Amino acid sequence: MVQSSVIAVPNNEEQTAYVRLAENVQEIELAQKLRYDVFYKEYGAKPTPEMKEQERDFDSFDDITDHLIVVVQDEASRKEKIVGTYRLLRQSVVEKNVRNFYSHNEYDLERLLRSDNNLLELGRSCVLAEYRTKPILNLLWQGIANYITEHNIDLLFGCASFQGVDIDDIKDQLSYLHHFHSTPGDLSPVALPDLYVDMNIIPKEEINEKRAFASLPPLIKGYLRLGATIGEGAVIDHQFNTIDVCIVVQTSLMTDRYRKYFERKIQKAMPGQNNGA
Repeated sequence: MVQSSVIAVPNNEEQTAYVRLAENVQEIELAQKLRYDVFYKEYGAKPTPEMKEQERDFDSFDDITDHLIVVVQDEASRKEKIVGTYRLLRQSVVEKNVRNFYSHNEYDLERLLRSDNNLLELGRSCVLAEYRTKPILNLLWQGIANYITEHNIDLLFGCASFQGVDIDDIKDQLSYLHHFHSTPGDLSPVALPDLYVDMNIIPKEEINEKRAFASLPPLIKGYLRLGATIGEGAVIDHQFNTIDVCIVVQTSLMTDRYRKYFERKIQKAMPGQNNGA
């Protein structure tokens, strides 16, 4: 699985960027170092002593997940660098390893697990600051589109974050997500009782939809454009210095615009296309 594109990078030189799965331990460790640079150095997450010493973000889930990476290659030197990553965890892998999903730490996923959907958890999404451009983000999503097609995934989910831990700072955004983008009750993940933060803070009629959407983090806006909905309740993650919400994307309900775009890029029909709205 390789999708590629020629991009302009910060120094205005052209580089080739492509997306694929990490192929060995060394590449996974480079993705973990990228995660450390973004989450801990840039955004102020709190590393364990072992993480700090190694300058890598890692946990036990890294051993059973697939790691999607975006690699850029300098046209002159042919030197390569990993600039973006996503962690992908299939339900079949979770069951084979008698494990829970990472999101179980924050959300009750029972409704998803009872739904008979083939599930994929997305997590640890990050891109180096200077490469946070539309072409790079599109490559990541082309990689995901190809992956869910290869594995016939029905539903994607995972935690997406607001930076900081002050609920008052994002009460408009949380209320907007609650009122306008809630996941249907028969599928909705629910924040665990001891972590649950009510997102219904501001009445629906007091929310400016356009302003609230525009103020969302780029990743959450991207999910919503795909057709994502939001689970019930937010969670404060003090280690990562974030407030998390749970994203749910049913592949059969993915917006036509993005489905057609990704199918053209990966040259395959994505799952659920005959059931879409």
